[in-house]
This record gives sequence, C-alpha cells and structure tokens, in this order.
Amino acid sequence: MSIDNKIRTTSLYQMHLDAGAKMVPFAGYEMPVSYPLGIKKEHIHTREKAGLFDVSHMGQIRLVGKNAKRALESLVPVDIIDLPLMKLRYALFTNKDGGVMDDLMVTNLGDEDLFLVVNAACKEADFEHLQNSIGVECKVEFLEDVALLALQGPKAHEVLAEITPSTSEMTFMTAKQLVINGINCFITRSGYTGEDGFEISLPAKDAEDLAKLLLSNEEVEWVGLGARDSLRLEAGLSLYGHELDNDHSPVESSLNWALSKVRRTGGERQGGYLGDNIIMSHLNEGSESKVVGLQPEGRMPVRDGALIEDDLGNEVGKVTSGGFGPSLEKPIAIARVETHYIENQSKLFALVRGKKIAVEIVRLPFVKQNYYRG
Repeated sequence: MSIDNKIRTTSLYQMHLDAGAKMVPFAGYEMPVSYPLGIKKEHIHTREKAGLFDVSHMGQIRLVGKNAKRALESLVPVDIIDLPLMKLRYALFTNKDGGVMDDLMVTNLGDEDLFLVVNAACKEADFEHLQNSIGVECKVEFLEDVALLALQGPKAHEVLAEITPSTSEMTFMTAKQLVINGINCFITRSGYTGEDGFEISLPAKDAEDLAKLLLSNEEVEWVGLGARDSLRLEAGLSLYGHELDNDHSPVESSLNWALSKVRRTGGERQGGYLGDNIIMSHLNEGSESKVVGLQPEGRMPVRDGALIEDDLGNEVGKVTSGGFGPSLEKPIAIARVETHYIENQSKLFALVRGKKIAVEIVRLPFVKQNYYRG
C-alpha cells in the first residue's frame, strides 16, 4: 500500500462540497463534519429516519490463504476459526502488554478468505502489523480504490430494500455480495450508531452513483462525523484513542463480551494471542479500572479529558468521551474509573473549568440499541 503524509480525500469529496458540507481534517483525510442541516438535526434524522455517512477513510483489508483464519486468531482474542460463512465478528488487535492496538470488524467470505474493516487512523499500522506478523501464512491485501458508505437508521432497511429487495432478509452482523444498478457491492447489516443499518463496500468510481441513488429517497440525508460521534456516544460504543488504547486491556475498557469463550482460560483454544496472560488475568481476577457511563448533573457538557474525583478530592478516573446527547437532550459521558469506586457506588465529580460537577455512574448504552436480529 502507498503511504504519504498528504491530506487525502474520498471519492465523494466534491459531492460533499456540493452539499454544503463543513470539511475538517480527520485521520489524514478531509472529511465532512456536518452539513447545512446541522449536527443535532442530522443526529435526530438518523434516529428517526435514515442517515447516509461517507466512511471511505476506513481501512479495508483482505486476508486470503489456507491459514488465514488461524493466522488472524494469533493476533486477536476472538474466535475466528468458527466464524460462520458471511457473518461478521467484532475483534481487537492486542499488543504484548495486553493493550488494544485497534478494533475491527471481521467477515468470513468463505474458503479462508476474510474481509477486515479497520479504523482510519490505524490502517497503515494495522496493515504493517498483519504483514509482519502473519504475512508468511496468508496474503494480506490492502484494498485500494474502494469506498465505504453507511446507511443507518430505522428507515434504512426500507430504503435499501426498494433498490435491492434481498437485503430485507439480512439480520444484524450478516453479509451479502450484491449487484445494485450494475455496481458490485459488499453489504453488511452493521454500523456505528446503535441503529439498524448497513455498510456498503464498493469500487470508489461507483460511490457517487450509489450515493445519489440512496439520497434520491426522501427519507435519506447526508450525515457527518459530528453526528456520527454523538450517535455512537449515546449507543455506548467505544472509539479507538478514547475508550480503547495501547495502554489498557479490553477488560479495562469493559469489552469482556468481545473476548470469545474458546479463547479464555479453559477454552478450546485459550490464549495464543499477544498479551494473553495479562488479558486473561484481568478476566479472571478483575482489573483496576473499567469504562462506565456517566450522567452529569445539570446541563453543562463534560468533555473528553475531564478528571473524575471522589468527594475527598482524590483523582479516580478520567472522561474518555463526553458531550451532549441530542436524543436525550442532556449531557452524557463515558469514563475510565477505578473499579473500587465503581463497586462502592462512590459519589463522584467531574472537573470542568475548575468547577466540580456531580456525576452518576449509569449503565451503557444511554439509548436502546435497535439492531435487527430477525
């Protein structure tokens, strides 16, 4: 793959400009943060109808070869070998210290052929990690000249079914190869908003035609990265570099659910990935900190990086993501907090501009996740 330091654009860049998007640099790309509708209305539109997101900055990678599944298992604490055909699974690249290098989605295309979607800011490092670690066991192919569109919201399935009816049969975390208006599309029923929806991988040259087709439906509006972040925050979904990083294990990030049973202590294929001893120790014996939801008192948003203190002024955690939840019409936050204070349900405060704001630990997600499971 080619790597350069230039700010890149997706194949839909001109379309975003024509739609009046506010463009900002993000993960090496010039990306739309919002459109004339505005972040709050884009957010609500996605919750109520269907939002279209350009997420073509994400990395798309294929692993092909007779050892592809077993090879990938050496890098993630997840069951890849038993992943059913055309099903997806959430996975995590771990490091030798048990931290998380990136999170990703893995789809089994069949016959030892895996499709990976990785985070934009990590994609070069992820490709290098895969190439260096398992490149002798399978072919690692970084897909160039591809786009990725996400259609999210309660009306997404109706919009897509109008142009390709067989998508209505799909359930959450399943995939299909389909041709839409002569365009080869790889579609998964998945997303990053907490709503039902689809992600569509396709050739970059065809992205504008498909985007126009989807936007021709009155239920669909362009939605930018600003609303994408507030949607995932309400849905309690982790963001790499915030809830996930190289310094904290999946358990410290409250992602125990993502660690497959067969890869845990006593499992059929326990361990065998980077940092396995530390991660399994955290699973079995507990970790010093966890990620939790916070409900701030009042109307002032509590932003990323705000320190969390107990009533004696002891620092006990830090906010990893925070802002205003448009669906809830109040501030919400996610924080990493020392486990002792979570278990004791201690009275906690966030420090915002020198002021202490009372925060309550709450269960995630903040809004109900509406994935279609059949």
